[in-house]
Amino acid sequence: MQAATNIQNQTHTHAFHKLKCKECGAEYELEAKNVCEVCFGPLEVKYDYSKLRQTVTRETIEAGPNSIWRYRQFLPVTSENPIDVGTGMTPLVRSQRLARRLGLKKLYIKNDAVNMPTLSFKDRVVSVAMTRAKELGFSTVSCASTGNLANSTAAIAAHAGLDCCVFIPSDLEAGKILGSLVYSPTLMAVKGNYDQVNRLCSEVANTHGWGFVNINLRPYYSEGSKTLGYEVAEQLGWELPDHIVAPLASGSLFTKIYKGFNEFKEVGLVEDKNVRFSGAQAEGCSPIAKAFKEGRDFIKPEKPNTIAKSIAIGNPADGIYAVEIANKTNGNIESVNDEEIIEGMKLLAETEGIFTETAGGTTIAVLKKLVEAGKIDPEETTVVYITGNGLKTQEAIQGAIGEPLTIDAKLDSFESALERSRTLERLEWQQVLV
Repeated sequence: MQAATNIQNQTHTHAFHKLKCKECGAEYELEAKNVCEVCFGPLEVKYDYSKLRQTVTRETIEAGPNSIWRYRQFLPVTSENPIDVGTGMTPLVRSQRLARRLGLKKLYIKNDAVNMPTLSFKDRVVSVAMTRAKELGFSTVSCASTGNLANSTAAIAAHAGLDCCVFIPSDLEAGKILGSLVYSPTLMAVKGNYDQVNRLCSEVANTHGWGFVNINLRPYYSEGSKTLGYEVAEQLGWELPDHIVAPLASGSLFTKIYKGFNEFKEVGLVEDKNVRFSGAQAEGCSPIAKAFKEGRDFIKPEKPNTIAKSIAIGNPADGIYAVEIANKTNGNIESVNDEEIIEGMKLLAETEGIFTETAGGTTIAVLKKLVEAGKIDPEETTVVYITGNGLKTQEAIQGAIGEPLTIDAKLDSFESALERSRTLERLEWQQVLV
């Protein structure tokens, strides 16, 4: 469990060459560092786009592996053999039935509910962070997580042969707890919400010298989310969509999809166009949505109280940057209640056959709300990001999706149950029509 010692300086062969403060512009070496010493602003990776323009083409990308590492030159790693567990290149599903239900013409679902290896978009960011952790000499990796990140960190650490200790709030869904324990990490269940877990982890990172993927490794970790932008552009035939709708937790995913689109424009892989960015939050934890609606340039922290635990971050690190992006792209940030979240999960499942977790239910419910408010043009090419799998949050829909019809192993028992089922369906449709 050693602190990093062998920081590599290979700027001559790679497009990323510094860490840069998003607030004051101060630059730092490529080490395990996430906060500016001058103004305490967040650090992010700086790239030489002129070098990328000379070396990257659509053809070189298409010739790469069927994973996020086809975009390796846009990612902050030096290794020629990054940790590749098949993460990325998830389906971009052309929605027909959901689009028709909502009155949209060109709707796509970016389905990271089937991402490898742990069925959420966090596999992207962890693959990048873990590769960089090994390059920086860490032997123990960790994270503060609302569930999905803990699953990814434990799984990919196991694959990479790294020691792993992950921290979660103690009230997480059973599927997410089991989904970490199976990989045999040290799992710390903290009595408190995510923001309290995160504060503890910052102290641990400082005292133990571990590589925390979303703390001291955060500048590298967050770059993995850009691949959700790259893939959508490539899967749309090297074109950008008109509008995206994505969930908001810390706000990082939102800002990095935006960065990914802009990088592809910068190096000439796609034509320039404005993409509208709309974000989704749960009402029980919606500090970013409230800042957007109230026209504020600061976030008021909240205590989370929602079934959408994976996006329940009361003090979001990148919240204000998400507000800025929604404003400058003519997008929106909206919130929905827990009942609407459950309905969103059911709506996506029954129209497109995709079982998403509560974060996805939030995103679909916000999509529906924006459409009904006239804030999404039916003619726009709209992409909705589904970031996690419903098998992880089954508790959320228990009691909301009916029960199996238990019958005897006899034909007349089946016929009787079938008739009862059809009668019930007719009654439900009559209530909908009323």
